[in-house]
Amino acid sequence: MYLELDGRGPLYDQLTRALKASILDGRIVAGTQLPPTRELADELELSRTTVLAAYEQLRAEGYIDGRVGSGSYVSDLRAKPVLHHIQTQIPAPSRYAQRAREVRNWDIPRIHRDLRYNLQYGNPQLNPALNNAWGRELARAAAYTRLNVNEVAGLGALRKQTCDYLARRRGVHAEPDDVLIVGGTQQAIDLAARVLLNEGDRVVLEEPHYFSAHQALVAHGVDLVPVNTDDEGLICERLPAEPPRLIYVTPSHHFPTGAVMSLQRRLELLRYATEHDCWILEDDYDGEFRYDAHPLAALRALDESDRVIYVGTFSKVMFGGLRLAYMVLPTALRVDFLNAKYLGDIACPIIEQAALARFMEDGGFERHLRLARKELKVRRETLIAGLKEHARDRIEISDTPAGMHVVVWLRGYDRARCEALTAYAHERGLGLYPMSPLYIHPPAQQGLILGYCGLSVAELREAMQLFGQCLDHFDAA
Repeated sequence: MYLELDGRGPLYDQLTRALKASILDGRIVAGTQLPPTRELADELELSRTTVLAAYEQLRAEGYIDGRVGSGSYVSDLRAKPVLHHIQTQIPAPSRYAQRAREVRNWDIPRIHRDLRYNLQYGNPQLNPALNNAWGRELARAAAYTRLNVNEVAGLGALRKQTCDYLARRRGVHAEPDDVLIVGGTQQAIDLAARVLLNEGDRVVLEEPHYFSAHQALVAHGVDLVPVNTDDEGLICERLPAEPPRLIYVTPSHHFPTGAVMSLQRRLELLRYATEHDCWILEDDYDGEFRYDAHPLAALRALDESDRVIYVGTFSKVMFGGLRLAYMVLPTALRVDFLNAKYLGDIACPIIEQAALARFMEDGGFERHLRLARKELKVRRETLIAGLKEHARDRIEISDTPAGMHVVVWLRGYDRARCEALTAYAHERGLGLYPMSPLYIHPPAQQGLILGYCGLSVAELREAMQLFGQCLDHFDAA
Protein backbone atom coordinates (compact mmCIF):
# COMPACT_ATOMS: atom_id res chain seq x y z
CA MET A 1 0.00 0.00 0.00
CA TYR A 2 1.42 3.38 -1.03
CA LEU A 3 1.12 5.97 1.71
CA GLU A 4 3.08 9.22 1.96
CA LEU A 5 3.68 10.58 5.45
CA ASP A 6 3.91 14.37 5.69
CA GLY A 7 6.54 14.56 8.45
CA ARG A 8 4.37 16.73 10.75
CA GLY A 9 3.86 15.54 14.32
CA PRO A 10 3.83 12.02 15.80
CA LEU A 11 4.04 9.10 13.39
CA TYR A 12 0.59 7.76 14.28
CA ASP A 13 -0.89 11.18 13.40
CA GLN A 14 0.96 11.17 10.08
CA LEU A 15 -0.27 7.67 9.27
CA THR A 16 -3.84 8.56 10.27
CA ARG A 17 -3.81 11.58 7.95
CA ALA A 18 -2.34 9.56 5.08
CA LEU A 19 -5.00 6.83 5.40
CA LYS A 20 -7.80 9.43 5.64
CA ALA A 21 -6.58 11.14 2.47
CA SER A 22 -6.49 7.83 0.60
CA ILE A 23 -10.03 6.97 1.74
CA LEU A 24 -11.47 10.40 0.97
CA ASP A 25 -9.98 10.72 -2.53
CA GLY A 26 -11.14 7.21 -3.49
CA ARG A 27 -7.78 5.46 -3.70
CA ILE A 28 -9.05 3.09 -1.01
CA VAL A 29 -12.73 2.44 -1.76
CA ALA A 30 -15.51 1.50 0.66
CA GLY A 31 -15.41 -2.14 1.71
CA THR A 32 -11.69 -2.53 1.13
CA GLN A 33 -9.93 -4.60 3.77
CA LEU A 34 -6.93 -2.78 5.21
CA PRO A 35 -3.69 -4.74 5.65
CA PRO A 36 -3.16 -6.40 9.04
CA THR A 37 -1.35 -4.09 11.45
CA ARG A 38 1.80 -6.18 11.57
CA GLU A 39 2.02 -6.40 7.78
CA LEU A 40 1.50 -2.63 7.26
CA ALA A 41 4.03 -1.87 10.00
CA ASP A 42 6.66 -4.00 8.26
CA GLU A 43 5.88 -2.46 4.87
CA LEU A 44 6.14 1.14 6.12
CA GLU A 45 8.97 0.40 8.58
CA LEU A 46 6.91 1.60 11.51
CA SER A 47 6.18 0.02 14.86
CA ARG A 48 3.02 -2.08 15.14
CA THR A 49 1.96 0.18 18.03
CA THR A 50 1.97 3.16 15.66
CA VAL A 51 -0.27 1.34 13.16
CA LEU A 52 -2.62 0.14 15.90
CA ALA A 53 -2.99 3.71 17.18
CA ALA A 54 -3.80 4.99 13.67
CA TYR A 55 -6.38 2.25 13.09
CA GLU A 56 -8.01 3.00 16.45
CA GLN A 57 -8.27 6.69 15.58
CA LEU A 58 -9.81 5.93 12.19
CA ARG A 59 -12.26 3.52 13.81
CA ALA A 60 -13.26 6.12 16.40
CA GLU A 61 -13.92 8.69 13.66
CA GLY A 62 -15.96 6.25 11.55
CA TYR A 63 -13.58 5.84 8.64
CA ILE A 64 -13.12 2.09 9.16
CA ASP A 65 -15.05 -0.77 10.78
CA GLY A 66 -13.46 -3.54 12.77
CA ARG A 67 -14.81 -7.07 12.26
CA VAL A 68 -13.87 -9.63 14.86
CA GLY A 69 -11.74 -12.37 13.39
CA SER A 70 -11.73 -10.73 9.96
CA GLY A 71 -9.86 -7.39 10.14
CA SER A 72 -10.49 -3.72 9.42
CA TYR A 73 -12.61 -2.52 6.46
CA VAL A 74 -13.16 0.94 4.97
CA SER A 75 -16.59 2.33 5.86
CA ASP A 76 -19.13 3.46 3.29
CA LEU A 77 -18.95 7.24 3.59
CA ARG A 78 -22.11 8.33 1.78
CA ALA A 79 -21.66 12.03 2.58
CA LYS A 80 -18.46 12.78 0.73
CA PRO A 81 -16.30 15.53 2.28
CA VAL A 82 -15.07 18.32 0.03
CA LEU A 83 -11.79 17.12 -1.44
CA HIS A 84 -10.44 20.38 -2.83
CA HIS A 85 -10.22 23.89 -1.50
CA ILE A 86 -12.77 26.22 -3.09
CA GLN A 87 -11.42 29.64 -3.94
CA THR A 88 -13.56 32.10 -2.02
CA GLN A 89 -13.25 35.72 -1.04
CA ILE A 90 -11.69 35.75 2.44
CA PRO A 91 -12.87 38.70 4.56
CA ALA A 92 -10.04 41.01 5.59
CA PRO A 93 -8.98 40.76 9.24
CA SER A 94 -9.45 43.70 11.59
CA ARG A 95 -7.12 46.67 11.43
CA TYR A 96 -5.63 45.51 14.74
CA ALA A 97 -4.91 42.04 13.31
CA GLN A 98 -3.31 43.55 10.22
CA ARG A 99 -1.08 45.83 12.30
CA ALA A 100 -0.21 42.97 14.68
CA ARG A 101 0.85 40.88 11.70
CA GLU A 102 3.04 43.72 10.45
CA VAL A 103 4.79 44.42 13.76
CA ARG A 104 5.55 40.74 14.32
CA ASN A 105 7.52 40.85 11.05
CA TRP A 106 9.64 43.79 12.12
CA ASP A 107 13.41 43.60 12.43
CA ILE A 108 13.28 42.74 16.13
CA PRO A 109 16.21 41.32 18.10
CA ARG A 110 16.49 37.68 17.10
CA ILE A 111 16.86 35.38 20.12
CA HIS A 112 19.57 32.79 19.54
CA ARG A 113 19.08 29.26 20.83
CA ASP A 114 21.48 26.48 21.76
CA LEU A 115 24.60 28.62 21.79
CA ARG A 116 27.43 27.82 24.14
CA TYR A 117 27.70 31.44 25.31
CA ASN A 118 24.38 33.22 24.92
CA LEU A 119 24.47 36.80 26.20
CA GLN A 120 20.70 37.12 25.88
CA TYR A 121 19.17 39.90 27.95
CA GLY A 122 15.80 39.96 29.70
CA ASN A 123 15.86 36.44 31.10
CA PRO A 124 16.22 36.07 34.88
CA GLN A 125 18.99 34.13 36.55
CA LEU A 126 18.46 30.38 36.77
CA ASN A 127 18.43 29.27 40.40
CA PRO A 128 18.02 25.54 41.23
CA ALA A 129 17.24 26.39 44.87
CA LEU A 130 14.38 28.61 43.70
CA ASN A 131 13.05 25.76 41.54
CA ASN A 132 12.90 23.46 44.56
CA ALA A 133 11.27 26.06 46.81
CA TRP A 134 8.75 26.97 44.13
CA GLY A 135 7.85 23.31 43.61
CA ARG A 136 7.03 22.97 47.30
CA GLU A 137 4.89 26.11 47.26
CA LEU A 138 2.99 24.92 44.20
CA ALA A 139 2.30 21.55 45.79
CA ARG A 140 1.00 23.20 48.93
CA ALA A 141 -1.13 25.67 46.98
CA ALA A 142 -2.64 22.89 44.87
CA ALA A 143 -3.62 21.02 48.02
CA TYR A 144 -5.06 23.90 50.05
CA THR A 145 -6.32 26.54 47.59
CA ARG A 146 -10.03 26.85 46.90
CA LEU A 147 -9.92 26.09 43.20
CA ASN A 148 -13.21 27.80 42.41
CA VAL A 149 -11.94 31.19 43.63
CA ASN A 150 -11.22 33.44 40.65
CA GLU A 151 -10.94 37.10 41.58
CA VAL A 152 -10.58 39.36 38.53
CA ALA A 153 -8.23 41.74 40.35
CA GLY A 154 -6.12 38.85 41.59
CA LEU A 155 -5.96 36.78 44.76
CA GLY A 156 -6.45 39.05 47.76
CA ALA A 157 -3.52 37.52 49.65
CA LEU A 158 -1.15 38.19 46.73
CA ARG A 159 -2.36 41.78 46.31
CA LYS A 160 -1.77 42.40 50.03
CA GLN A 161 1.74 40.93 49.89
CA THR A 162 2.47 43.02 46.80
CA CYS A 163 1.44 46.18 48.66
CA ASP A 164 3.66 45.31 51.62
CA TYR A 165 6.60 44.60 49.33
CA LEU A 166 6.19 47.82 47.33
CA ALA A 167 6.02 49.93 50.49
CA ARG A 168 9.26 48.40 51.81
CA ARG A 169 11.26 48.24 48.59
CA ARG A 170 9.94 50.79 46.14
CA GLY A 171 8.41 53.50 48.33
CA VAL A 172 4.98 52.94 46.76
CA HIS A 173 2.09 53.07 49.23
CA ALA A 174 -1.01 51.37 47.90
CA GLU A 175 -4.04 49.44 49.09
CA PRO A 176 -4.90 45.97 47.80
CA ASP A 177 -7.85 47.49 45.92
CA ASP A 178 -5.32 49.54 43.90
CA VAL A 179 -3.51 46.42 42.67
CA LEU A 180 -4.39 44.36 39.60
CA ILE A 181 -2.57 41.05 39.04
CA VAL A 182 -1.90 40.49 35.32
CA GLY A 183 -0.25 37.91 33.09
CA GLY A 184 3.10 39.64 32.68
CA THR A 185 4.27 43.12 31.71
CA GLN A 186 3.15 42.62 28.12
CA GLN A 187 -0.46 42.14 29.20
CA ALA A 188 -0.18 45.23 31.39
CA ILE A 189 0.90 47.31 28.37
CA ASP A 190 -1.86 45.84 26.23
CA LEU A 191 -4.48 46.55 28.92
CA ALA A 192 -3.29 50.14 29.22
CA ALA A 193 -3.61 50.56 25.46
CA ARG A 194 -7.11 49.07 25.40
CA VAL A 195 -8.34 51.14 28.34
CA LEU A 196 -6.69 54.47 27.56
CA LEU A 197 -6.07 54.73 23.82
CA ASN A 198 -8.02 55.12 20.63
CA GLU A 199 -6.59 54.82 17.13
CA GLY A 200 -4.61 57.93 16.31
CA ASP A 201 -3.94 58.95 19.94
CA ARG A 202 -0.45 60.25 20.61
CA VAL A 203 1.88 58.21 22.85
CA VAL A 204 5.36 59.22 23.97
CA LEU A 205 7.93 56.42 23.87
CA GLU A 206 11.51 56.63 25.10
CA GLU A 207 14.21 56.48 22.43
CA PRO A 208 15.68 53.86 22.58
CA HIS A 209 12.94 51.70 24.08
CA TYR A 210 11.56 48.29 25.00
CA PHE A 211 10.73 46.90 21.55
CA SER A 212 7.74 44.78 22.70
CA ALA A 213 6.08 47.90 24.11
CA HIS A 214 6.66 49.56 20.74
CA GLN A 215 5.02 46.62 18.96
CA ALA A 216 2.00 46.51 21.28
CA LEU A 217 1.33 50.23 20.95
CA VAL A 218 1.68 50.30 17.17
CA ALA A 219 -0.71 47.35 16.89
CA HIS A 220 -3.33 49.50 18.62
CA GLY A 221 -2.94 52.14 15.92
CA VAL A 222 -1.49 54.97 17.99
CA ASP A 223 0.71 57.83 16.82
CA LEU A 224 4.09 57.24 18.47
CA VAL A 225 6.27 60.20 19.44
CA PRO A 226 9.85 59.11 20.26
CA VAL A 227 11.60 61.31 22.83
CA ASN A 228 15.35 60.94 23.33
CA THR A 229 17.02 59.91 26.57
CA ASP A 230 20.40 60.75 28.06
CA ASP A 231 22.29 59.93 31.26
CA GLU A 232 19.40 61.36 33.31
CA GLY A 233 16.67 59.46 31.50
CA LEU A 234 13.87 60.93 29.40
CA ILE A 235 14.69 64.49 28.24
CA CYS A 236 11.54 66.21 29.49
CA GLU A 237 12.17 69.48 27.66
CA ARG A 238 11.67 67.57 24.41
CA LEU A 239 8.18 66.38 25.33
CA PRO A 240 5.74 67.50 22.62
CA ALA A 241 3.80 70.75 22.88
CA GLU A 242 0.74 68.90 21.62
CA PRO A 243 -0.04 66.69 24.61
CA PRO A 244 -0.01 62.92 24.26
CA ARG A 245 -2.59 60.64 25.81
CA LEU A 246 0.06 58.37 27.40
CA ILE A 247 3.79 58.47 28.25
CA TYR A 248 5.60 55.13 28.55
CA VAL A 249 8.80 55.29 30.67
CA THR A 250 11.29 53.07 32.49
CA PRO A 251 12.63 55.65 34.98
CA SER A 252 14.33 53.47 37.59
CA HIS A 253 16.54 51.69 35.06
CA HIS A 254 15.95 52.86 31.51
CA PHE A 255 15.69 50.04 29.03
CA PRO A 256 18.07 49.49 27.40
CA THR A 257 20.73 52.08 28.33
CA GLY A 258 20.40 51.68 32.12
CA ALA A 259 20.11 55.43 32.80
CA VAL A 260 18.32 56.42 36.01
CA MET A 261 15.90 59.32 35.68
CA SER A 262 17.02 62.16 37.94
CA LEU A 263 14.74 63.58 40.60
CA GLN A 264 14.44 66.85 38.71
CA ARG A 265 13.36 65.04 35.53
CA ARG A 266 10.84 62.95 37.50
CA LEU A 267 9.25 66.06 38.95
CA GLU A 268 9.21 67.71 35.50
CA LEU A 269 7.52 64.65 33.99
CA LEU A 270 4.85 64.52 36.71
CA ARG A 271 4.19 68.24 36.32
CA TYR A 272 3.89 67.85 32.53
CA ALA A 273 1.38 64.98 32.92
CA THR A 274 -0.74 67.00 35.34
CA GLU A 275 -0.71 70.17 33.23
CA HIS A 276 -1.45 68.33 29.98
CA ASP A 277 -3.99 65.88 31.41
CA CYS A 278 -2.18 62.70 30.30
CA TRP A 279 -1.26 59.37 31.90
CA ILE A 280 2.18 57.89 32.65
CA LEU A 281 2.83 54.16 32.36
CA GLU A 282 5.83 53.40 34.61
CA ASP A 283 7.47 50.08 33.72
CA ASP A 284 9.63 49.08 36.70
CA TYR A 285 10.84 45.87 35.08
CA ASP A 286 13.98 45.24 37.19
CA GLY A 287 14.06 47.97 39.84
CA GLU A 288 14.94 45.38 42.49
CA PHE A 289 18.47 44.92 41.17
CA ARG A 290 20.79 47.75 42.14
CA TYR A 291 24.33 46.96 43.24
CA ASP A 292 25.70 50.26 44.52
CA ALA A 293 22.90 51.43 46.83
CA HIS A 294 19.39 50.69 48.02
CA PRO A 295 16.69 50.56 45.32
CA LEU A 296 15.42 53.97 44.28
CA ALA A 297 11.88 55.05 45.03
CA ALA A 298 9.57 54.56 42.07
CA LEU A 299 8.09 57.44 40.08
CA ARG A 300 4.69 56.43 41.44
CA ALA A 301 5.96 57.23 44.96
CA LEU A 302 6.27 60.92 43.95
CA ASP A 303 2.90 61.07 42.21
CA GLU A 304 0.51 63.40 44.03
CA SER A 305 -1.96 63.79 41.15
CA ASP A 306 -2.69 60.06 40.68
CA ARG A 307 -1.42 60.11 37.10
CA VAL A 308 1.02 57.16 37.21
CA ILE A 309 0.08 53.59 36.35
CA TYR A 310 2.82 51.52 37.94
CA VAL A 311 3.82 48.13 36.49
CA GLY A 312 6.08 45.60 38.20
CA THR A 313 6.79 41.98 37.37
CA PHE A 314 7.53 38.76 39.22
CA SER A 315 8.65 37.04 36.01
CA LYS A 316 11.88 39.03 35.70
CA VAL A 317 12.98 38.46 39.29
CA MET A 318 11.97 34.77 39.51
CA PHE A 319 11.58 32.99 36.18
CA GLY A 320 10.00 33.87 32.85
CA GLY A 321 7.52 31.00 32.84
CA LEU A 322 5.75 32.40 35.90
CA ARG A 323 3.91 35.05 33.80
CA LEU A 324 2.65 37.09 36.75
CA ALA A 325 2.98 40.85 37.09
CA TYR A 326 1.05 43.60 38.82
CA MET A 327 -0.29 47.07 38.19
CA VAL A 328 -0.91 49.81 40.76
CA LEU A 329 -3.82 51.77 39.33
CA PRO A 330 -5.01 55.34 39.79
CA THR A 331 -8.38 55.42 41.52
CA ALA A 332 -10.13 56.83 38.45
CA LEU A 333 -9.04 53.84 36.32
CA ARG A 334 -9.71 50.87 38.61
CA VAL A 335 -13.10 49.87 37.23
CA ASP A 336 -12.06 50.26 33.59
CA PHE A 337 -8.97 48.09 34.03
CA LEU A 338 -10.94 45.43 35.90
CA ASN A 339 -13.49 45.33 33.09
CA ALA A 340 -10.77 45.03 30.44
CA LYS A 341 -9.01 42.29 32.40
CA TYR A 342 -12.26 40.35 32.83
CA LEU A 343 -13.06 40.51 29.12
CA GLY A 344 -9.52 39.44 28.21
CA ASP A 345 -9.03 36.35 30.36
CA ILE A 346 -11.22 36.77 33.50
CA ALA A 347 -8.31 36.25 35.90
CA CYS A 348 -4.78 34.89 36.29
CA PRO A 349 -4.20 31.26 37.38
CA ILE A 350 -5.18 30.88 41.05
CA ILE A 351 -2.71 28.18 42.16
CA GLU A 352 0.34 30.16 41.02
CA GLN A 353 -1.02 33.27 42.76
CA ALA A 354 -1.56 31.37 46.00
CA ALA A 355 1.91 29.83 45.85
CA LEU A 356 3.51 33.21 45.24
CA ALA A 357 1.55 34.88 48.04
CA ARG A 358 2.79 32.32 50.56
CA PHE A 359 6.34 32.48 49.15
CA MET A 360 6.31 36.22 49.82
CA GLU A 361 4.63 35.90 53.23
CA ASP A 362 7.18 33.43 54.63
CA GLY A 363 10.16 35.48 53.38
CA GLY A 364 11.22 33.18 50.55
CA PHE A 365 10.79 35.90 47.92
CA GLU A 366 13.02 38.37 49.80
CA ARG A 367 15.66 35.68 50.43
CA HIS A 368 15.69 34.86 46.74
CA LEU A 369 16.13 38.55 45.85
CA ARG A 370 19.06 38.95 48.24
CA LEU A 371 20.86 35.91 46.85
CA ALA A 372 20.08 36.86 43.25
CA ARG A 373 21.31 40.42 43.77
CA LYS A 374 24.56 39.17 45.29
CA GLU A 375 25.18 36.66 42.50
CA LEU A 376 24.25 39.06 39.69
CA LYS A 377 26.62 41.69 41.06
CA VAL A 378 29.50 39.20 40.79
CA ARG A 379 28.48 38.25 37.25
CA ARG A 380 28.18 41.87 36.20
CA GLU A 381 31.66 42.65 37.57
CA THR A 382 33.03 39.60 35.76
CA LEU A 383 31.48 40.69 32.48
CA ILE A 384 32.83 44.24 32.75
CA ALA A 385 36.30 43.02 33.77
CA GLY A 386 36.32 40.69 30.76
CA LEU A 387 35.24 43.49 28.44
CA LYS A 388 38.05 45.73 29.69
CA GLU A 389 40.61 42.95 29.32
CA HIS A 390 39.65 41.57 25.91
CA ALA A 391 37.78 44.37 24.10
CA ARG A 392 39.89 47.18 25.56
CA ASP A 393 39.50 50.58 23.88
CA ARG A 394 37.51 49.17 20.96
CA ILE A 395 34.30 49.62 22.96
CA GLU A 396 32.75 52.12 25.34
CA ILE A 397 30.91 50.61 28.33
CA SER A 398 27.69 52.22 29.51
CA ASP A 399 28.39 51.42 33.15
CA THR A 400 25.23 51.58 35.26
CA PRO A 401 25.33 49.50 38.47
CA ALA A 402 21.88 48.01 38.12
CA GLY A 403 19.75 45.59 36.14
CA MET A 404 20.59 42.38 34.32
CA HIS A 405 22.47 43.60 31.23
CA VAL A 406 25.24 45.96 30.12
CA VAL A 407 25.31 48.15 27.01
CA VAL A 408 28.55 48.56 25.09
CA TRP A 409 29.13 50.91 22.15
CA LEU A 410 31.38 49.77 19.31
CA ARG A 411 33.98 52.22 18.06
CA GLY A 412 34.34 52.42 14.29
CA TYR A 413 31.42 50.14 13.40
CA ASP A 414 28.57 50.99 11.07
CA ARG A 415 25.38 48.94 11.02
CA ALA A 416 26.53 46.53 8.33
CA ARG A 417 29.77 45.80 10.18
CA CYS A 418 27.91 45.36 13.48
CA GLU A 419 25.55 42.85 11.84
CA ALA A 420 28.54 41.01 10.38
CA LEU A 421 30.14 40.89 13.84
CA THR A 422 27.03 39.41 15.47
CA ALA A 423 26.72 36.83 12.66
CA TYR A 424 30.38 35.84 12.97
CA ALA A 425 30.08 35.57 16.77
CA HIS A 426 27.00 33.38 16.33
CA GLU A 427 29.01 31.00 14.15
CA ARG A 428 31.59 30.79 16.96
CA GLY A 429 28.87 30.00 19.57
CA LEU A 430 28.57 33.50 21.05
CA GLY A 431 25.17 35.21 21.18
CA LEU A 432 25.42 38.99 20.73
CA TYR A 433 22.47 41.38 20.45
CA PRO A 434 22.62 44.74 18.62
CA MET A 435 21.04 47.94 19.92
CA SER A 436 19.75 49.25 16.56
CA PRO A 437 16.37 47.38 16.62
CA LEU A 438 15.58 49.17 19.90
CA TYR A 439 15.34 52.56 18.15
CA ILE A 440 12.71 54.10 15.92
CA HIS A 441 15.48 56.24 14.44
CA PRO A 442 18.75 54.27 14.97
CA PRO A 443 21.85 56.38 15.72
CA ALA A 444 25.01 56.26 13.68
CA GLN A 445 26.95 54.69 16.58
CA GLN A 446 26.40 50.96 16.92
CA GLY A 447 26.03 49.17 20.23
CA LEU A 448 25.40 45.78 21.80
CA ILE A 449 23.21 44.84 24.74
CA LEU A 450 24.81 42.00 26.71
CA GLY A 451 22.88 40.02 29.30
CA TYR A 452 24.78 38.22 32.03
CA CYS A 453 22.06 36.27 33.87
CA GLY A 454 22.23 33.09 31.83
CA LEU A 455 25.96 32.33 32.17
CA SER A 456 28.09 31.39 35.14
CA VAL A 457 31.14 33.40 36.18
CA ALA A 458 33.46 30.94 34.44
CA GLU A 459 31.33 31.00 31.27
CA LEU A 460 31.30 34.79 31.25
CA ARG A 461 35.11 34.85 31.37
CA GLU A 462 35.27 32.47 28.41
CA ALA A 463 32.58 34.44 26.55
CA MET A 464 34.51 37.68 26.92
CA GLN A 465 37.69 36.03 25.66
CA LEU A 466 35.74 34.82 22.62
CA PHE A 467 34.25 38.29 22.15
CA GLY A 468 37.76 39.74 22.06
CA GLN A 469 38.75 37.16 19.42
CA CYS A 470 35.74 38.17 17.30
CA LEU A 471 36.80 41.81 17.50
CA ASP A 472 40.37 40.79 16.59
CA HIS A 473 39.02 39.05 13.49
CA PHE A 474 37.32 42.24 12.29
CA ASP A 475 40.34 44.38 13.15
CA ALA A 476 42.44 42.17 10.90
CA ALA A 477 39.88 42.11 8.07
